[in-house]
Amino acid sequence: MADKKVIVVVCGEADVNGGSAVKKFMKKAVSFANYEAAGLAGMASAIEGAATVAADGIAKVFEEDGALAVVELGNVDADALEAAMAQIVDAADRRTMIVLSTEGGLYLGGLGMNKKAGAQERGVTAADIVASVCYVADLPVPADCMGAVLYQALKDPNMKLKEIGKLKEAIGRMEVALQRDNREPWDKHDCA
Repeated sequence: MADKKVIVVVCGEADVNGGSAVKKFMKKAVSFANYEAAGLAGMASAIEGAATVAADGIAKVFEEDGALAVVELGNVDADALEAAMAQIVDAADRRTMIVLSTEGGLYLGGLGMNKKAGAQERGVTAADIVASVCYVADLPVPADCMGAVLYQALKDPNMKLKEIGKLKEAIGRMEVALQRDNREPWDKHDCA
């Protein structure tokens, strides 16, 4: 199973003030009202390893070691969005980033997102979403992606630098352990 996962939900005109699953997600989401929604489903599907599925197929994607599920809902009413979000939230865990794209705005929640960031004024395009998804979930960025990472939504904008620092420390500890194990048996004990 993938370590970090992403669910990108693309819907047209949808009421995000719906039922309990939508409200639960929205309560912890960062929102961007100045958002150009065109082309997100196609761009997200172009990320290596992406799977386009229905809302009920997300769990299967993650079981098969997929890291990115794209769900296209189209123009849905509040009840259909609620049903889809209930399935999506159920398939997600603490290591999952959820992106909800509507004509009215963009909402990001879950892995790496700062739920206290609230509403942001920054202009966002679909390419920015692709760059951000790849950054957070350690996915390869498509060569033609011209977007910028949405650092305003991140819990820690320097998360990658900290991950690299932890890896360097781990490598240093492993090198010390290897040097210790490479000594001759008579060097390890005071047998003289």
